[in-house]
Formats: sequence, structure tokens, C-alpha cells
Amino acid sequence: MILQDTIVALATPSGAGAIAVIRISGNDAITICSPLFRSISKKKLHEQKSHTVHLGHIIDEERILDEVLVTLFKNTNSYTGEPTIEISCHGSSYIQQEIIQLLLRNNCRMANPGEFTLRAFLNGKLDLSQAEAVADLIASDSQASHQIAMQQMRGGFSNEIKDLRDELLNFASLIELELDFAEEDVEFANRTQFEQLISRITKVLKRLIDSFAVGNVIKNGIPVAIVGEPNVGKSTLLNALLNEERAIVSNIAGTTRDTIEDEITIGGIGFRFIDTAGIRETKDIIEGLGIQKTFEKIAQAEVVIFLFDSSTIQNSTNAILSMKNEIEKVKNKYPQKPLLIVANKVDHLQETDTIALTSQIPDIHLLSAKKGTGIQELQDKLLDFVNTGTLRNNDTIVTNSRHYDALLKALEEIQKVQFGIDSGLSGDLMAIDIRQALYYFGEITGEITNDDLLGNIFANFCIGK
Repeated sequence: MILQDTIVALATPSGAGAIAVIRISGNDAITICSPLFRSISKKKLHEQKSHTVHLGHIIDEERILDEVLVTLFKNTNSYTGEPTIEISCHGSSYIQQEIIQLLLRNNCRMANPGEFTLRAFLNGKLDLSQAEAVADLIASDSQASHQIAMQQMRGGFSNEIKDLRDELLNFASLIELELDFAEEDVEFANRTQFEQLISRITKVLKRLIDSFAVGNVIKNGIPVAIVGEPNVGKSTLLNALLNEERAIVSNIAGTTRDTIEDEITIGGIGFRFIDTAGIRETKDIIEGLGIQKTFEKIAQAEVVIFLFDSSTIQNSTNAILSMKNEIEKVKNKYPQKPLLIVANKVDHLQETDTIALTSQIPDIHLLSAKKGTGIQELQDKLLDFVNTGTLRNNDTIVTNSRHYDALLKALEEIQKVQFGIDSGLSGDLMAIDIRQALYYFGEITGEITNDDLLGNIFANFCIGK
């Protein structure tokens, strides 16, 4: 890792705007910037206190490039843990490039993607899971994903892992010590306390691993498939949920031949709705491909809305029973998926029809997608399907695939240790599994890293962060 040079990058999005922020970090950041900045108050930049802001001009020899505000972070008191300068200039793309080119000519180099955060990690300002949370925070597009990223960036997840690792490391040291006194047959590690710790670690790891299912869909948006027969109003429902004409609607059965997807946020949770082709027997090859995609999307969805046209079952008990059978078929085919039964076009029903329908199918939701009635209640039901209890309680939720993989491997090693305790294995055999578990814990927080791992993580960051 090259940490001796001084790096520069635009910290705000590229393009014209009201202001832009250019960030410079490195041991020579203040030395490089000081002669290029002419303060309005005639003060020398390198003589000022840390965490101060100064008004002045950036000059290229005697040419004034812009009037700017310069924020000064001295020594290790910065985001990166290095002397840092942030120049707030006017948002002209020309001005931005002129200032950056000036800095490049004065011994700065362009920062790589994520290099500021990488330096923060290497300088001990953040652990690795906190650094990864920075990227999640920038990418967050809903209240829930923002809350999860903030909780991780504040160290909630890494603190939980560190505490477990420290306790396990303490017992590992005692067991290793026993190996040095094997001939004396002494026992430094209390086996009862050790077994209690292993049991507690197992429970925590399982909880964190289980949270990944919730965290992953919250981070990426919860996929909801809208399925049913042709012409029951699936596209109309999608348009009503999105509050825009996203899908083509017509009276012709089989209008939707491919899946249509769009996202909205409901109650701080991102949902990705998928309008699918109507399920029916067809000889049309194109429509048949669309129906095949429908079943693929049902398999991928976290929640399925089964929509049917309630106007087709008016005054017909047999029609209601037939629909119940269709619903049961869908439930039996996808038993693990939350299924929301929705009757559309209820504005066509008489009160007696509504009573008959709700009595035969108690968990049904009634709405009219065309008129917009029942849409808010449907959104509320969708939120109920999302397991946000851990989110509301501010519990740790895992969203990162790398963390999930390391937790699975750590749990596997801990279960080997538990087997060793139950089988009465010697300390030297258990010590091997304990070391491996500690290794995977350390991988999460960055106590154990390599250049390839860091390169893969920080390459996904934006330049300037």
C-alpha cells in the first residue's frame, strides 16, 4: 500500500453545480496547498489551527482560479487519519478541473476508487466492516437501508464480533497455555465457562446469519411478483402502486408478454414490483415465453401477490370454490413464500357478493386498482410481510455477502469446537478449530487482511470516497 504520497479527487458528483468539494489527503497536503491559497485575511494556511475554515483564492502563479473556502484538518484529526484539505469551490466543471490540474502539477496524484476510505482503515480510523458500510451508506436509497448502513458504520456489527473474538481469544490463550503444561495435566480454562461461551457464540452467529435474509432484501429492494390469469388487472395494479402509467393496460388478454419491473419505497422499505404475464394455456410462442418468465419471477420473489378478477365470481358459489382451488395450487407450489390473495374490481360487486367472498376466503384483500381503493391497505399488508422487528429494535442486520460467508465459516468451526467439547477431545485438537474461528472473525473486522481482499473491496467505491 502506497501511503506516502498525497492524493486528490473530486468528492462531490462530477458536472456543474452550485459548489464542488475537492479533497486532498497525505502528509504533504497542507504544504502543497498553502502556497496555492491566498487568504482574504492574509493568514498563512499552514499556521492555522486544525478544523478551521478560511476564505480566499486559489492562485496559479498570479492567475486567480476561484474564490474558495478551504477547510483544514491537521495531523491525524481527519477522516483519513492524515493531514487533509477540503477546497469548496464554485461548481463549474472548468474550475474543478483547473484546480485539480494545478494540484497534480504540484506533487499530488489522482486518488484511486475508495482510497480515502482505504487510508482511513489502514490508519485505524475505521475497521473493515465500518469502511464497507460507507459504500452502503452512499448507495442507500430507503430509510431502512440507510438505518442498517448507519448502524454498521457506527460499529454495532463490528463491536459485537470484536467482543466475541476477544472472549474466544482469551479462552484460546488459556487452552494454548495448557498445552505447554501437558505433562502436569493442569487445566487453566474452565470447561463449564468455555462451553457456555461456545453456546452463546453459536446463538449469536446463527442470529446474524439468519438476519442476512432480511438485510439482503432490504438493501436491494424486496421483490414482489404480481401474478394471476390474463386481464385480471395486474398492470393496472402496478400502475396504481407506482402512481404512474408504467405498464400498458388494455382489455385484450395477454397484453403483458414480458415482465415489467419498477421500485417504490413504502414505509422506509424499498419494494421492487414485478408485473408478470397472465398465466393461462396458450399456443402463442411469445406469450408462452412470457408465462415461463412469470414462474421464474415467482421463484425469485420474496412476496407473491395473487390477483384475480372478483367480477367473474358474482352470484356464483362454484366460481368462488374454483378460485379457492386455484389459490391452494399456488400455495402448494410455493409453500415457503408469503402469499397475498387480492380480489380486484370489487367496485363491480354487490354487498352480498363481498360477504360471500370474504367468508369463503377469510385472508383475502379487496381492492379496485382502477379506482385506487384499497391500495393503501395493500401497502400496509406488504409491510407486515417484511420482518422488520430486528430493524425497529436496532438489532444488528447483516447485508454484506463477504460478512455472511465469513460468519458461515466461523459457525462451522465453532460447531467443531462444540463437538470437541462433547466428545472430550484434547485441547490441542480443539485449539486448531478455535484458531480458524478467530481467523474468520478477524476477516470481518479487518484484523486479518491481504492486499487482494482490500483491492476487491475498495475498487467498488466511488472516486473521492
